Amino acid sequence: MPHSAMDKPTACLALADGTLFYGYGFGATGQAEAELCFNTAMTGYQEIMTDPSYAGQIVTFTFPHIGNTGVTPEDDETARPVAAGMVVKWDPTEPSNWRATQDLASWLAAKGRIGIGGIDTRRLTRAIRQQGAPHVALSHNPDGIFDVEALVKAARGFKGLVGLDLAKDVTCAQSYCWDEMRWAWPEGYARQEAPRHKVVAIDYGAKRNILRCLASTGCDVIVLPATATADDVLAHEPDGVFLSNGPGDPAATGTYAVPMIQGVLARSEVPVFGICLGHQMLALALGAKTIKMNHGHHGANHPVKDVETGKVEITSMNHGFTVDSQTLPKGVMETHVSLFDGSNCGIRMTERPVFSVQYHPEASPGPQDSFYLFERFANAMEARKA
Repeated sequence: MPHSAMDKPTACLALADGTLFYGYGFGATGQAEAELCFNTAMTGYQEIMTDPSYAGQIVTFTFPHIGNTGVTPEDDETARPVAAGMVVKWDPTEPSNWRATQDLASWLAAKGRIGIGGIDTRRLTRAIRQQGAPHVALSHNPDGIFDVEALVKAARGFKGLVGLDLAKDVTCAQSYCWDEMRWAWPEGYARQEAPRHKVVAIDYGAKRNILRCLASTGCDVIVLPATATADDVLAHEPDGVFLSNGPGDPAATGTYAVPMIQGVLARSEVPVFGICLGHQMLALALGAKTIKMNHGHHGANHPVKDVETGKVEITSMNHGFTVDSQTLPKGVMETHVSLFDGSNCGIRMTERPVFSVQYHPEASPGPQDSFYLFERFANAMEARKA
């Protein structure tokens, strides 16, 4: 509900530089420390909050009206929210959507995630763009009492994402099979009953809709934990290997992911496809390097150019690290670039069906601009069999 100027703030966002933002809390009470990023998407807040790639981050939504369509279990990208909290301009209102089963604030409270409304998100976003993604502490106390010094100290105590391996925190505990396909009217989620390809998907924090896209292109998907070895992967005799999205510093996750990928490439000719962190893992395995970005790319309106065809795709992105295209070795070419800042958005090996992209083709902001990548992966497996 709207607040008056006389209402006492019930939440506080403290930045490590001492800047304070007071607002109105919703969702869970308590405190969280994280890196603060902003997301420019107008829809998909539930998918964003449950995207494992947001581990260790609090999300500022630049679109002012968040929560209008409520939440539904069908839109969860993983079992529970992974982002530590959310910052919005206006408090969530009562949902108005036929698919909604719960309102956003109640859902956040049940899932233990903090929200703060009534914030000047434009000012906050400008600060992130100019100064880089800050470390913050977010507190929600219905009594409106805050130990400001302790909050700032907590923000300064957050170690940040550089050097942090978060894939181990969000990956599956054990392997499992996936056959659910993309949502379609009117039946909803159907099952893949006639798969043509066996795919091993490495879960660095995989979104469910990525697995659905693989199933929809004829894949029988076997999901393995992030720490799987090349022996674990090849024991399934896959037709292809998929490297999923995920959070944290790619160099840290690469300590165990890179040897696995290199082992698969050395011992097998199967096609390999990577998305987001999986793209960065592949790049590291091929000899390139990754670097931390100032404020990253987070949103559903990012234009990406396919340098081989000249086609421009409208994409969804969520990453704070990027592949340094200047370090790509011989035999690996850059295939996609961001039209916002020229950063790398895709690579492929010139002599083998091994490729990856930085963005999220399953998120469909285009809406179908990038689904061809899943079809390319399926076609590569078909061609190898032939």
